[in-house]
Amino acid sequence: MKQIERLRPHQIEAALAERSLIYLPLGTIEWHCHHLPVGLDALTAQALCLLAAEETGGLVWPVLYYGTGGGHGGFPWTVMMPDRMEIESLLMQTLKRLGQMGVAEVVLFSGHFAGEQLQMIDELSAAWNALSALPRVKAFAVNRTDARGFPPDHAGLFETTLLDGLTEGLIALPRLGTAPDEIDRFDGASPLWGIVGADPRRPPPLQKEPLVAHMVASLVAVARQE
Repeated sequence: MKQIERLRPHQIEAALAERSLIYLPLGTIEWHCHHLPVGLDALTAQALCLLAAEETGGLVWPVLYYGTGGGHGGFPWTVMMPDRMEIESLLMQTLKRLGQMGVAEVVLFSGHFAGEQLQMIDELSAAWNALSALPRVKAFAVNRTDARGFPPDHAGLFETTLLDGLTEGLIALPRLGTAPDEIDRFDGASPLWGIVGADPRRPPPLQKEPLVAHMVASLVAVARQE
């Protein structure tokens, strides 16, 4: 069991005695077209952190479903923070308390990779590490794994295939229909409304299992960096 919220104090202490590492997944509640759940960014981040923790040791903090940035703030069922202030406050307090409890390392791992979100985790980790206080923080994100054949996207082939490889029963491609991709995707009449990237209705060039394996290996490599 790697989810810290499901553990009792003695179990947490035993796990962190073996590897003093916390993965802190970040995501959003955000429109991902008609075929994907709105929590996709958080779901993928948490699932990848859980798989990585099985290899490296350590535990996974509860996923944070609030993000900032990107072009989908006005889409249905999206709650995007207008700036980083509130999220950064939560993260800084979490790092402070983890440090006071002796946690040595934290990996901030974001499934939401809008520019504003990435800037936030990069600058936050740099500012924290400059304090030379526990824990040492590393910032990483789903789009930084360089998955060959799967360029990062929003609700397209990459995110659809990744979620399919990490969960069961959450993908509904028939909801996209068969209409041709001929309308601006930021027009609600488009069958691929809000999708940025390759049409997920196209067969993937690689299987979902190699994609997940690559993503996990990339995250593990970051966690193991000295």
